[in-house]
Amino acid sequence: MTRTVLVTGAGGVGKTTFAAALAVRAARIGIRTLVVTVDPARRLATALGLEHLGDEPQPHDGVPNLWAAMLDSKASWRAVAMRHADPEVATRLAENEFFIAASEHFPASQSYAAADQAATFVQARAWDMVIVDTPPSGGGIDFFTAPAQMADLVGGRLLRWITGGPLPGRRFFYDRAARPILRMADTILGSGLLERVSEFLIDLRTTYDGVARRGREIEKVLASAAILVVTTADPAPVGEAIRFYRQLPDVASTPVAVIFNRSLPDEWANVAAGPDAPAAVSRVVEQWSAETVRQADARSDFSTRYGATVATVPWRADPPTDLDGLASLLDDASGLPWDIILP
Repeated sequence: MTRTVLVTGAGGVGKTTFAAALAVRAARIGIRTLVVTVDPARRLATALGLEHLGDEPQPHDGVPNLWAAMLDSKASWRAVAMRHADPEVATRLAENEFFIAASEHFPASQSYAAADQAATFVQARAWDMVIVDTPPSGGGIDFFTAPAQMADLVGGRLLRWITGGPLPGRRFFYDRAARPILRMADTILGSGLLERVSEFLIDLRTTYDGVARRGREIEKVLASAAILVVTTADPAPVGEAIRFYRQLPDVASTPVAVIFNRSLPDEWANVAAGPDAPAAVSRVVEQWSAETVRQADARSDFSTRYGATVATVPWRADPPTDLDGLASLLDDASGLPWDIILP
């Protein structure tokens, strides 16, 4: 059975680097690993030293057992239409400007398409482990809630009211009654806008059964995954991590761990410069010591309040710039629940 690991958290906390490091580490111990990102930025490709990432998994030439991909939500959403609608309707949907706009600008549709593709990789069972680097912050939550949101969108009360009765009568009524009226209105208005909007809504409604059924399958994949929340001890990322811990149990599952990235070593706490140190040096040492204590308090408070397994990845003056540096990033990490993360 394929182990699914979802890496989520706020932006700018090193989430993608952590996902890449985890993937390299797993691959190097013989685990067939696929790491995918939903982030359109090139962070994962850069972290892995790849010039290009496509929406199809590609093997990494420098690391046996490692594949990588970047999910293209626009292309994935077109595939969703092709899968859940009749060929004629699917083609019409994919070419409709309102469908294209929805795939580009409606967050739930993009997240649904990405979650759908990620679930497809998991269900293929071609890899022992699939690591998903989810979108940051709000997009990360959308990734988990998208299946239900999309079912609500294409089968919601408003859309049902607009598009009328049960299929196939809805299409018959539209062709025989609504379309001529809309064409007359469009003639007066000087465009085919109303007819194209109505046709789009009716075609979108036909995908409901497939989208709802697939949504339930995606939710099962997400619920069985090991969720890792990456953060730093700074207030804003911790606030995002708290939001994940509060919301994810209701839409997926409780995260297995929160990873405090860039953690200062405990040995730096409560230290002082020597008596002969210059005043400027003493102030710097005092500041670093205070920051170390603050980070430790933040981790302790998070663990106490949410019963979370807390792990740390040490701060490094220089971020990893090659595969060896990436793999070694987790060598000094502590508290990671490897028995849950690895298959």
